[in-house]
Amino acid sequence: MTNAALLAPGSPPSSRGAAGRPITVGLLNNMPDAALRPTARQFERLLSGRGGVRLRHFHLPGLARGEAAGGHLRAVGSAPADMMADLDALVVTGSEPRAGCLRDEPYWDDLTRAIDWAQAHTVSTLFSCLAAHAAVLHLDGIGRRRLPEKCSGVFDCRPTGAHPLLAGLPVPLAVPHSRCNGLDEAELAARGYRVLTRSDAVGVDLFVKPGRSLLVFLQGHPEYDRDSLAREYRRDLGRHRDGLRPDRPALPAQYFDAATAARLRDDPGTGPLPDCPPPADARWQAGAGRLFANWLALVEAGRRQGVL
Repeated sequence: MTNAALLAPGSPPSSRGAAGRPITVGLLNNMPDAALRPTARQFERLLSGRGGVRLRHFHLPGLARGEAAGGHLRAVGSAPADMMADLDALVVTGSEPRAGCLRDEPYWDDLTRAIDWAQAHTVSTLFSCLAAHAAVLHLDGIGRRRLPEKCSGVFDCRPTGAHPLLAGLPVPLAVPHSRCNGLDEAELAARGYRVLTRSDAVGVDLFVKPGRSLLVFLQGHPEYDRDSLAREYRRDLGRHRDGLRPDRPALPAQYFDAATAARLRDDPGTGPLPDCPPPADARWQAGAGRLFANWLALVEAGRRQGVL
């Protein structure tokens, strides 16, 4: 029996471990220095904010870090990825790519060793955005494809069928996306992956691959804070003004309120960067909370039934 069958759709999510033992989840946080702490906080909110979950932090030694980021890793007790042990589940985040091909990144060997370890030793592992692209490339040779323009905004995604991860989620499910690359849905299906949610606007959103460990992949960012897309847009706008990117970034779709969007469209592109106030409501966060509760329930069920 694969992990995906361990919890029937509609089963109440719980994060309480067997015999009272907490579920141990690792966070392999590979985000760039500026996003390292916000990303950790976002996943902490979704994971360790629930009773019965113990979160442990890890890092890839192949990723160079500045002094502040290194201090943060030491403060949270982050250990190298080769020290992962006794985890029930793992979350792996991406890192801003520097090379044209992911296999040429300096951390590639460290990351693929972590992926192989997770596939053999966890009940389930969740790969976020670029980490999802890296994992399917390593595991099945599926390469990501450059999009005509950056996919940025909050998009309504719909389920392709029933699955325990989707139990109780709103339909449609609002999900932030922020990426310049994507994966081909037909190619994923041909290699044994199952797409769970998708959108005509952004294609594949959430997909899985059952096996000894249930591998869960997110092309979107349900963990995002209310202001994450606003900060990213302002960063990209600054890069454009500094000549680091040729095109002016498009506004994140279905994100800013109408007045803010109109003001930003009218910005002349000179002088100080404009204020980019985020929306008053992060409408995707309730669905994100339910999704991660469902995932933790699957992990708990897999552990109880002796998947590993």
